[in-house]
Amino acid sequence: MRFSSLGSGSKGNSTVVQCDDTVILIDCGFSIKETERRLDFLGLQPEDINAIVVTHEHSDHIRGVFPLAKKYKIPVMMTSGTSKFLKGDPQAGLTLIDTHSDFFIGKLQITPVPVAHDAREPVQFVVRAEGLTLGILTDLGTVTRHVIECYKQCDGLIVESNHDIRMLANGPYSSALKKRVGGAWGHLNNAQMLYFLKNIQLSQLQQLVIGHISQKNNSVSLVRAAISEVGNQLASISYATQDEGFLWVKLKI
Repeated sequence: MRFSSLGSGSKGNSTVVQCDDTVILIDCGFSIKETERRLDFLGLQPEDINAIVVTHEHSDHIRGVFPLAKKYKIPVMMTSGTSKFLKGDPQAGLTLIDTHSDFFIGKLQITPVPVAHDAREPVQFVVRAEGLTLGILTDLGTVTRHVIECYKQCDGLIVESNHDIRMLANGPYSSALKKRVGGAWGHLNNAQMLYFLKNIQLSQLQQLVIGHISQKNNSVSLVRAAISEVGNQLASISYATQDEGFLWVKLKI
């Protein structure tokens, strides 16, 4: 199993997961043209995608989902709550997922994980294939016990470290937006990310990717400083960027 990102941040998000001939996109927050360009950089074409799985309806995650799906006839999967953004306009190829039930796309077994985020029925995902486990965890404001339990034993992990508390407080956002981003239904800050890592099993973790790093309220250097406390327990750390995401990362049995 391998995974990559087309981009990670407030301007657009999309994660690619592949196991043999099964390829899925988790979210698509880019235009068709930009998605095509970024997929090509990874050696993929839209025709290779078996399904697009959606975490929630915010535009940086869903902007390109239906345009891409319609053009290339790609199935789309999301929760019933997320589908409410369609406002009664049904979409061909749309399948609703149960937040409490695993589902399969080709060789991938996917577990939805409900999270605290200011959307209608947001989830994140744990993906399993061939004895490997990949956790994808962004866009949540609170690390719950359920989240820790679901992500406790991962071979690969993408986790957000969206903002630094001080930078957010002193940054350019409005008071309302600061409250939203830093609240219990917003995004994880650097300290919350570290708390999460301290409460999962790092000995099994082959690849850690830190993503959804705010360009205005955080920096990679601050994230590195925060994670240094557990750095000696981590086999590999990399960072997802807004413009380039990250290249293929492979997990091994």
